[in-house]
Amino acid sequence: MRVKSGVYTRQRKKKVFRISKGYYSNRGNRWRQAIQQVDRSLRYAYRDRKDFKGEMRGLWILRINAAVRKFGLSYSQFMAGLKKANILLNRKMLSELAIHDFSLLERIAEQSKTALAR
Repeated sequence: MRVKSGVYTRQRKKKVFRISKGYYSNRGNRWRQAIQQVDRSLRYAYRDRKDFKGEMRGLWILRINAAVRKFGLSYSQFMAGLKKANILLNRKMLSELAIHDFSLLERIAEQSKTALAR
């Protein structure tokens, strides 16, 4: 007696077509093209999840640098001062302070400056 794989094949195809829903032209509804496009899309999605983290870090650094320049510090000087002053704030939080609570960031920058002067 032969083994049929109808249920499994249908489930596998439904999964791929569910992911490829909304793709341009036949990439969403033709089996071979849908498989190829879904594979490619998932590879890009995996890679770009990693890249996104680096892009966000770059954005935070940009914001911090722009904010601390107003206090006469560069980004690297500011971060070195924070390390010397033993202030343990990550870049994401410093970036949020630069946007939402500039007066607190100013006090932190002053502490960083005094730690550098020592």
